[in-house]
Amino acid sequence: MPLITLFSAPKPFADPHIAMIQRNAIKSWTLLPDVEVILLGEEQGLAEAAREFGVKHIPHVKRNANGVPLISSMFKLARESSSSDLLCIINADMVLMPDFVEAARRSRLQRDKYVLLSQRWDYDIEASIDFANGWESRLRESVRKQNQLHRPAGSDFFLFPKSCYQDIPNFAIGRAGWDNWMIYKARKESWAVIDCTPSVTIVHQNHDYSHLPEGKPHYEHPETNENIRLAGGQANVRYTILDATHQLADGKLVRPKMTSLRLTRKFELFLRALFFFLPENWVENLARPKRWQKRFKKLLK
Repeated sequence: MPLITLFSAPKPFADPHIAMIQRNAIKSWTLLPDVEVILLGEEQGLAEAAREFGVKHIPHVKRNANGVPLISSMFKLARESSSSDLLCIINADMVLMPDFVEAARRSRLQRDKYVLLSQRWDYDIEASIDFANGWESRLRESVRKQNQLHRPAGSDFFLFPKSCYQDIPNFAIGRAGWDNWMIYKARKESWAVIDCTPSVTIVHQNHDYSHLPEGKPHYEHPETNENIRLAGGQANVRYTILDATHQLADGKLVRPKMTSLRLTRKFELFLRALFFFLPENWVENLARPKRWQKRFKKLLK
C-alpha cells in the first residue's frame, strides 16, 4: 500500500508548453518511492498521458456551469480510489523530488492531523527534463541559480491525512481563494499547519495564462468571486504560508521564527478580530497594512 496518493486535474495537453511542463511534473511524481498518482478529468490528451505514465485516470469529475472541475468532486473521487493513508492535491506544473516523501514521513510521525505545504521555487523552463541518473541534483542547481523563491502567498499542493478535509465546498479548481481556505480550515480545526520549505525543493514550472478564458490570470475570473463566497468571505482567503503553526527543519517540527512579515500578519489578524462587527469591506481597508502603505504614498505625493 503506497504512503501517499497524489491527485491532480491537469489542463488540456493542447498547448505545447503546457503539455511539456505537465509531462515533466507527472513523470517526476511517478519516480517517487511509495507514491501512487491519480489524474482527474476529461481534458484533451489526459487519458493518453495517464496511459503513457502508467497512472490511474478517473475521467468523470463534477464541474460548474462553465465546465471547470470542482475540488469537492476531486477530493471525493481521490478518497474513494486511494488506498493510502495520506492524500495530496497538487497542481500539474509542480516537479517533486524524494525529499517531498521524506517530509511527509517525518510530519506523519509527529502529528495525527495536519496539512503539509511549502513555498515553491519558480523556474523558467523551455525543454523537457532529462530524468537520467542525477537529474534531481542538476535540477536543484539550475533552480537555485535562477533564485526565484515564490512569496508565501501561493500554495500549489496540500498533503494531509485521509481523515482531514472531509467537507470541501464546491470550489472551482484553477481559480483563486480555495488554497487560502485550506489553510484557514486547518487553523480553525486546530490542526498543525506545517511549512516544509526548509526541508524540500518544490519546483513550479512557469507558464502564462493563455489556457484560461481571454488569457486572464486566475484571480480575474468570476469563479474566483464564487470561491471567496464559498470560503466564507475575504477574511478566510487571506491565509497564507505565513499562518503556518510549524516548520519542518532538519527532520523536526519547530515554531516558525518571527519575521517582519509574520509580525505584520499577526497584527492583521488582531485587527480583524477587533473590528469583527464592521462590514467586510471596512475590515479589509482597516486590517490590511499594504493598503495603508498605498494611502500614505498617495498622501506624500
